[in-house]
Amino acid sequence: MSTPFDKEPKRPGWLAGFRASFLTGIVVIAPVGLTVWLIWTVIGWVDGFVWPFVPDAYQPEGLINRFLGNTDPRSDDWINVNIRGVGVIVFLLFTLIVGWIAKGLIGRSLIRFAESLVDRTPVVRSIYSGIKQIAETVFAQTERSFEKACLIEYPRKGIWAIAFISTDTRGEVAAKTAVPGGMVSVFVPTTPNPTSGFLLFFPKSDVIELDMSIEDAAKLVISAGLVYPNGEKAKDAVEELARKAS
Repeated sequence: MSTPFDKEPKRPGWLAGFRASFLTGIVVIAPVGLTVWLIWTVIGWVDGFVWPFVPDAYQPEGLINRFLGNTDPRSDDWINVNIRGVGVIVFLLFTLIVGWIAKGLIGRSLIRFAESLVDRTPVVRSIYSGIKQIAETVFAQTERSFEKACLIEYPRKGIWAIAFISTDTRGEVAAKTAVPGGMVSVFVPTTPNPTSGFLLFFPKSDVIELDMSIEDAAKLVISAGLVYPNGEKAKDAVEELARKAS
């Protein structure tokens, strides 16, 4: 039975519905638009870097006009062509050819000879060695990757942090610590930029491995805890693990 004090719930007005629809559209469009824009920008940057090294006669504009019989760029029949992405294909083909040559005996000999010349140049030597080390770390050592996501007590006991197990601790660090059960090397990423962080060495007994994938753990770190894999179930599982370990 209703009373005079009962109030009917307010229905959202058309302005609130318009706002909700607009925000939903932004959520859908923004990731797609930013992804397309980023890819388009990177392709344009690669084209702008590659084409100055290609003779005009072998660029798409020169090839098409030569095929059509146009020889004078100032004539009205000259066709201006700007095909974005061809420079990326040229770059990929050039990189494949260089890699194929570098793996051969002649290529390795040329690389050793060139590096010996670079080692004799004071300033160039430092720049080249730094860039080479970064390139080898990022591109060449692809077999090295994080094994699992984990929970560790950091920066003090009672505070838990998401980390990534990289490998078992070896070498001088493992020899001088001599922890029973061994140690693991873990990477503790920062939020919201997971590419920076801290390398820590933990006893295996102090590391709690998580069932979530590396990608899901990275999303959790990047979102500052707002995006949990598998919804609330994963959140409850993490909290349960923390309670059991305490």
